[in-house]
Amino acid sequence: MLFFLSSGGLDSCKLRKEFRLLGMHKDGDVIIGGLYEVHLITVFPELSFMIEPEQPWCYELYMDGFKTALAMAFTIDEINRNPNLLPNITLGYHIYDNCIKLGVALRAAMALISGTEKSISNLNCSGSPPMLGVVGDPTTTHSIAMSSVLDLFHMPMVSYFATCSCLSNKQRYPFFFRTIPSDAFQVRAMMQILKHFGWTWVGLIVSNDDYGLNAAQSFHQDISGYGGCVAFYEILPREKDMDEIRRIIHVIQTSTSNVIVVYSNEADLMPLMDEVLHLNVTRQWIASEAWSLSPVFLTSRLLPVLRGTLGIAVRRGEIEGLKEFLLSLRPDDDPSNGMVRTFWEDMFKCRFNHAQAETETGGTVCTGDEDLTSNQEYGDVSELRGSYNVYKAVYALAHALHELLSCVPGSGPFGGHSCASLHNLQPWQLLYYLHRVNFTTSYGDQVSFDENGDALAIYDIVSWTGLPDGSVKGREVGVVDESQPAGKVLRLDEDKILWNFENNKPPHSVCSEPCPPGTRKATKKGLPVCCFDCIPCADGEISTDFIECLKCPLDFWSNPEKTHCVPKEVEFLSYEDPLGISLSTASLLGACACAGVLVVFAHHRHTPVVRANNSELSFLILMSLKLCFLCALLFIGQPRLWTCQLRHAVFGISFVLCVSSILVKTVVVVAVFKASKPEGQGLMKWFGAPQQRGSVLILTAFQVVICAVWLSTASPAPHKNTNFQSSKIVFECAVGSMAGFATLLGYIGLLAAVSFLLAFLARNLPDTFNEAKFITFSMLIFCAVWIAFIPAYVSSPGKYADAVEIFAILASSFGLLISIFAPKCYIILLHPERNTKKALMGRTPAKK
Repeated sequence: MLFFLSSGGLDSCKLRKEFRLLGMHKDGDVIIGGLYEVHLITVFPELSFMIEPEQPWCYELYMDGFKTALAMAFTIDEINRNPNLLPNITLGYHIYDNCIKLGVALRAAMALISGTEKSISNLNCSGSPPMLGVVGDPTTTHSIAMSSVLDLFHMPMVSYFATCSCLSNKQRYPFFFRTIPSDAFQVRAMMQILKHFGWTWVGLIVSNDDYGLNAAQSFHQDISGYGGCVAFYEILPREKDMDEIRRIIHVIQTSTSNVIVVYSNEADLMPLMDEVLHLNVTRQWIASEAWSLSPVFLTSRLLPVLRGTLGIAVRRGEIEGLKEFLLSLRPDDDPSNGMVRTFWEDMFKCRFNHAQAETETGGTVCTGDEDLTSNQEYGDVSELRGSYNVYKAVYALAHALHELLSCVPGSGPFGGHSCASLHNLQPWQLLYYLHRVNFTTSYGDQVSFDENGDALAIYDIVSWTGLPDGSVKGREVGVVDESQPAGKVLRLDEDKILWNFENNKPPHSVCSEPCPPGTRKATKKGLPVCCFDCIPCADGEISTDFIECLKCPLDFWSNPEKTHCVPKEVEFLSYEDPLGISLSTASLLGACACAGVLVVFAHHRHTPVVRANNSELSFLILMSLKLCFLCALLFIGQPRLWTCQLRHAVFGISFVLCVSSILVKTVVVVAVFKASKPEGQGLMKWFGAPQQRGSVLILTAFQVVICAVWLSTASPAPHKNTNFQSSKIVFECAVGSMAGFATLLGYIGLLAAVSFLLAFLARNLPDTFNEAKFITFSMLIFCAVWIAFIPAYVSSPGKYADAVEIFAILASSFGLLISIFAPKCYIILLHPERNTKKALMGRTPAKK
């Protein structure tokens, strides 16, 4: 489309030649031109200047294209009747048929640039150019070529159907606008549908032109954004290459994808669909706006394979009064309006020329009064999509021109705040106002352009379904409106969709099934990211997005399903634990046994058995053994700082007290027998009761010092250990200093070894009741237990380390208690007759 000023006066400039074009014209103060697909070309003349206007060259009327051209004429008439828009300005139009050929489109554009008048008066061929702006060709390839030419003249171009996203590049096409969303928006609309149904494995077929190839580029970029993949990508041949078509069909049949997206024009797609029908290939087709409502495919013949096709369709609108305008059309005798006359002849199969009527239509002559209502397709305005875009495009130009002419001098957008003048209008001046167009149509749609010259993105979603009369219709089932907030961009009524699959359900199209909870995706080698294996997460890891497994925080562990991190089980030897109950019971039994023996000894403290070898040491051993039994309880229960500090200190001091008492008792036994010999009569003065108590006190004091140094330098403390078992936190008492712990045990072991050695040497001393034998046996048990304790303690995990230490304490304590005191209690309680000094000294008369 274009604008030029009509003028009159003396001729000063003439056109040397003119193009022969099929058009429709109306004069006005400002002219708007248009290029439309009115006919399909079958005979392509040479691209030369021709002066034979009678020579036909475009054939096969394209009804929708002609109605779109008439929609422009209607819109201009409506604007001229509107007193609020461009008052005192009459719009005219020059409309041409491009015959769906680039060469014809360029010739029409050049005709609009140079004008169609054979002479221009009073301008000396140097005044304002006849064209001030172009809103142009519906096809992408034509628009790209025309924009490159028109940009040289700084002339705005508005397209009503060219969708290639490449035209949004303002560096290359600064004067291009459109009232149809670009393919970038259409691809995003496709993504909304694919995402809604969970189709992540789709095939892509495109035509081998700017429209298809640019759409494919955008599609590949966007599909990965929501986790989808292209199962296969094929380009349709430009010519009817059946070998290539069959190869594409084979790819479709062998692919596991059930959904195929097609960006193509009708002509390139038809051979493929014929072969799809021949082989009965059933897939879910997703149609781009170029063929989603094409009558070429909306036929009962293709319904078996195309039923349920979902398509992106240009927004449908309503234009009040258009139907009456179409039905009121009449041909006239003006040669410049040959488009209407040609339409009339094609519609009614007649000719206005009597000679042609005789030779071509069997004598049927057109009268101009034929009834247009006889053709239902012509009068149908229920699917105004391209026409509605033309309606918006013309109004956009009119509003831009209105704002241009409403400019107040001194506040204009041009140099020196000047305004444009109707009588000296330059094409680039309209560009400023086109960028600021913003109005609402009578149908309620807002019209404006973004910084790239693109219109607001809104599409209808259609679903193909068969009707009872055998016809096929693309029924509206939803809307994609990018002006809506996130989450409401897609509105879809699935109940209206009739699927071409079993149970009337949408197909399933994924390369790999979604991973179950607790697993992660592992892409299959050589395949897209949508094809993957599901690998279970390791223990201690979870998966929430199925992309990767994440480790749980230090104090947490994965649940069995590997979907959530839960607090780790805290493990320690508790009183509720069966093992803890058993050990604590044994500890209390041992303490009670010591108390019982202590009571027995206290009651029989004057008897020889109790008094032998210093009864005071026996009581001290019993008291220390009781502490040994009770200190085991400090190892049970949740570790706290004070229990960690006390458990080893009490354990070490109690055992040293016990073993040092046994050591002194052993020394006393040896000293007594040595003193009975002449050479050892003065020996006992060194082993009296005070010396015995002092020895025990000194030996115990060393252990107290060891414990004090240990607790003051590297005190044991509660520690959450995760090294033994990752799924649990072992709550234990860290020893703080292994050297301190080893010194404590080593000192006990030293005393026990010395006691064992002395007792072993004194085991054969002559006496009926030789206590050295029992001490030897007790120390043997004690040493065996604690030697076995070391490897068992090191190798035991978690709470079992404490259990091993408690067991060692109890086993050694019971060993000492039983080995030393059980024989004495046996005599005291069961054989009191042997509890005499003579019996102990072996001088009791033998029984006869």
